[in-house]
Amino acid sequence: MKRLKFTDSVYRTEKKKRSLLARLLPSFVFYCRFIGVVCRAASLAKKGRYDWDVWADSSLDVLRIIEDIGVQVEIDGVDNLKKLDSPCVFIGNHMSIIETVVLPTIILPFLKITYIIKESLLEYPVFKHVMRSREPIAVTRTNPRKDLKIVLSEGVDKLQNGISIIVFPQTTRSTRFQPSQLSTIGIKLAKRAGVPVIPIALKTDALTNGRLFKDFGKIDPTTKVYFSFGRPMTVEGRGNQEHQEVLDFIGSKMKLWKVHAE
Repeated sequence: MKRLKFTDSVYRTEKKKRSLLARLLPSFVFYCRFIGVVCRAASLAKKGRYDWDVWADSSLDVLRIIEDIGVQVEIDGVDNLKKLDSPCVFIGNHMSIIETVVLPTIILPFLKITYIIKESLLEYPVFKHVMRSREPIAVTRTNPRKDLKIVLSEGVDKLQNGISIIVFPQTTRSTRFQPSQLSTIGIKLAKRAGVPVIPIALKTDALTNGRLFKDFGKIDPTTKVYFSFGRPMTVEGRGNQEHQEVLDFIGSKMKLWKVHAE
């Protein structure tokens, strides 16, 4: 497994010279190379060879592609993962597919992970093979009661088997921070399983929403990408305080990164 190099617990993209094509057509370069990574990953997944290490490496490959076209990336708070002696539930805001494909290379050196995802992602051409190999928790996003039962049942089972869960508890992706849109489903799962919660603040709007396909928009190399991990929290009582602390952590980072909040 290849690992990112952190300096004083922070990772920052090293400045590098971009190719002429990357300067002229950053989105074209990104998608050409990104599709290549996904196709190779899907091929390995279909053969049963897409394991944790390979997943982390392909995630790092995507991060390098993002950096090669000029996007600066900063990651902090990873030391909080070292404080854990058990799996956990990661709760973050959701802006773009960047966090979905980059988080594995950050977290997997410390913890095995999977996602709570929309069922439809398991039907995406090519990408479905990668997602299915990670055995995610698939929810409808249309039936909250059914989704909660699925998350609590499958999530507790995975956590008890040493696999941490990443959840983006928003109704939809947004480049703005909307605290009211973040449900307490991650808090409830952590409470049920008796594991800590770690908040993740994410600013990944360097990749915009597409007009025809929401997941595939333009890349803006001038927009910096941030990942920040908060401290582990034990859920007490109904979890209201911990939910507010998650919102406060993400909100404080959004303010620092000058992201509009609602």
